Amino acid sequence: MRVLIDGAYRMRRIAMRVLRWRTSGVRVMVFDAAGRLLLIRHRYGKTALWMTPGGGIDRGETPEQAAEREVLEETGCRVSALAPIGVFHNREEGRRDTVHLFRSVTTDTARADGIEVADARFHALDALPPTTSPATLRRIAEMIGQRAVTGQW
Repeated sequence: MRVLIDGAYRMRRIAMRVLRWRTSGVRVMVFDAAGRLLLIRHRYGKTALWMTPGGGIDRGETPEQAAEREVLEETGCRVSALAPIGVFHNREEGRRDTVHLFRSVTTDTARADGIEVADARFHALDALPPTTSPATLRRIAEMIGQRAVTGQW
């Protein structure tokens, strides 16, 4: 199964770069009662990087619906108090991606789905994994006022 997922991921990235597809997705900063941030590691792509849960917006779905669905699918957590933070643009790797970022809370215990996500855990903001993605670190710095929001992912 892992070989199929890795192959599909690579093919999609190549197609996106060549065709310059425009995509829309979501990312969610999910916090638990202790104020810890939920981060995940994928089973494909840059598997060492920890990042916020998220994914694509399905046809006919609002960004809010996609945010709730993606967090539930990837981590088993139901979110509440979902609030938009901003809309960002990602031009990395030839992509034309719009990312809707949300903040939310959960009382659920995180668990990786085992298919797409290898690990899902809550982390204190002052004790993030050393391999936290640069984009996630930028969003955290913006959230706590250490960096101005630029609109670029």
